[in-house]
Amino acid sequence: MTEPIEVEARFGEDGHIMVLSFTWRGRKRPVLDHGRQWGSEDGFHFLLMTTGDQIYELVYTPLSSLWHIAGNPTNGPRKA
Repeated sequence: MTEPIEVEARFGEDGHIMVLSFTWRGRKRPVLDHGRQWGSEDGFHFLLMTTGDQIYELVYTPLSSLWHIAGNPTNGPRKA
């Protein structure tokens, strides 16, 4: 995993997490579309699309309350 990132998210009473934006490499990136979400041993994963059709996979680790970007972001027409 990479260094922790700053994330703006909404935590619903039902436990649902909605990522609104995140800051990575000094730039705030608004989330335009939400894709799959899943849980695994390392935390909760969120597949997101930002401007420029950039796809990011963010991971939230509840025990530390930290967010990270998993792998390398991708470009392309792939829909989140």
